[in-house]
Amino acid sequence: MTREIVTFLKVRHVLLAGAAVLATAAAHAQVVLVPPTPQIGSSNPITAEPPVSRPHTRPCVVQLFQNLEFANFNTKSFSYAPPGACPGPWEKVVFTADFTVTAGNQYDRTAAFYLGHANIYYGTTAEPGAGFSPSWHVERDVTDLSAIFAAAQTGEANIGNFVGVSAGVTYNGIIYGNAALEFYPARRQEDAPRTPDIVVPVEGPGGDAGTLGTTASQVTQTLNLPSNVERLYLDVIAQSQSDDEFWYFCVPNNETANLESCGNTAFRETEVSIDGLPAGVAPVYPWIYTGGIDPFLWQPIPGVQTLDFRPYRVDLTPFAGVVSDGNPHVIAVSVFNANSYFLATANLLVYTDHGAQRVRGGLVSNTLSAAPSPVITNNISVDPTGTIFTGTLAVASNREFAISGYVDTSHGRVLTTVEQTVNFLSTQTFDVSPSTDIQNVQQTTRVDSRVSTRGGAEEGTREQHFMYPLTLDYSLVFNPDGSATQVTTSDQRDLERESRGDSGGRDRTLHNHVHATDTLQFDANFNITGHSGSKTTQTYRAVDFSASCYSRTLTAVTQVLTAEPDGRGCEGFDQGH
Repeated sequence: MTREIVTFLKVRHVLLAGAAVLATAAAHAQVVLVPPTPQIGSSNPITAEPPVSRPHTRPCVVQLFQNLEFANFNTKSFSYAPPGACPGPWEKVVFTADFTVTAGNQYDRTAAFYLGHANIYYGTTAEPGAGFSPSWHVERDVTDLSAIFAAAQTGEANIGNFVGVSAGVTYNGIIYGNAALEFYPARRQEDAPRTPDIVVPVEGPGGDAGTLGTTASQVTQTLNLPSNVERLYLDVIAQSQSDDEFWYFCVPNNETANLESCGNTAFRETEVSIDGLPAGVAPVYPWIYTGGIDPFLWQPIPGVQTLDFRPYRVDLTPFAGVVSDGNPHVIAVSVFNANSYFLATANLLVYTDHGAQRVRGGLVSNTLSAAPSPVITNNISVDPTGTIFTGTLAVASNREFAISGYVDTSHGRVLTTVEQTVNFLSTQTFDVSPSTDIQNVQQTTRVDSRVSTRGGAEEGTREQHFMYPLTLDYSLVFNPDGSATQVTTSDQRDLERESRGDSGGRDRTLHNHVHATDTLQFDANFNITGHSGSKTTQTYRAVDFSASCYSRTLTAVTQVLTAEPDGRGCEGFDQGH
């Protein structure tokens, strides 16, 4: 394992061990099933993102579990039954969860909940301190998963969490969780949205997220779908783990020893195939977990989506006619350049033709290649001693493709064309020597998508634009006595824009921006002796198709919330990228 990755992991480890000295004392917040109001002076995890909007009807609440303890790596099962008083149709279904980690030493952990093996929540947890027990709330709109809520079944809650002694260090932070589903009945049939008729989980062999260790690794699911599929989508999450957790710092394999970093370059991409044929692409968001690089960066404001990952939706509708032929088909998910491993989970959302028991169709054209072809530009130079490496590394990937397919339905022939451009660029600047480890990253992922539908009730066009800029400045400098200073600044964004032919010229936009900085000091044994200059700011702005705007900005200094102005910034908000 290279020194840079060891450094990251050591920083996480030492922060936990030194938490008794550095943790900010805060009162343990009571876990409640309501969105928290930001409290000035609090250190509890908080995000500027809005809660899920709810209808005005009274919901039926189904508790999935309460005060469930996670203190090992065993999957916890729970029972689910549909709400008898709210049999559906539902105008909206909302998943809510509340978490607490007891004070002590603990890493951030992956949290994944399933119902009938379909993923209903995926995220990571906050890290505690010796005198700090963080509590936080998450929620998400799961209306599109209504098909799995119609029948009683078993669910699984998976938060692998080691409690005990390892390598002389005691890990004693225990995670507790509550989770529930809120069902909002539709007052009229027309108030209920059209939701997928079938939800097919695409998971690993154990019904949980599958492990992808290399480019060739796949998570697969054999599909036996009805003969009247007319629309098809895949909601996919690919989460980086182990050395791949810091994939945005990785370098070409021939430079890993020189630059003390992980391999396979700083480019990753999720690939989707059907029967071995390329079917879609999903970008990998550069999530940074609450223990990532420097935990003081993310207290109390975590990185973008850190506590609640949002799946990326791949439109597979051109393949609707293919999977409706009555034969089994195999859908597969992989991650290009996976180097240590990724975990992948996905839900296939299937819409059927309610007016026909059988449809016919097929692919018209498909220009998507099986794999991207990234281009590496290496401008790293070495000094005459062979110990100082400086310069830049860049990796770029540019893909443009179109997939078109048709289905002959009860309402005529429907032709769907997905056109997409996927651009990725990472430029890294290095100054690596026996006394320095400086690595600065400027990375941008951009996806521009246009879906055209000819025929049927969905006729029209929809454009979506996603951009994920990431700037990371990381500097670790060693002093002659062996002590060191680490300075980190992170700037992370999620920018989205959607246009629809029926929106009257209005766009839906989203701007989520987290900026964080902190400085750590270490002694010669790499124990933390202090930190300074800690500040994190998050700005979240969203405009929907009706031109309604939500805006909130949060600011934290020295691990406590200091400001939370709401509603500012909507006027003149730039809806473009």
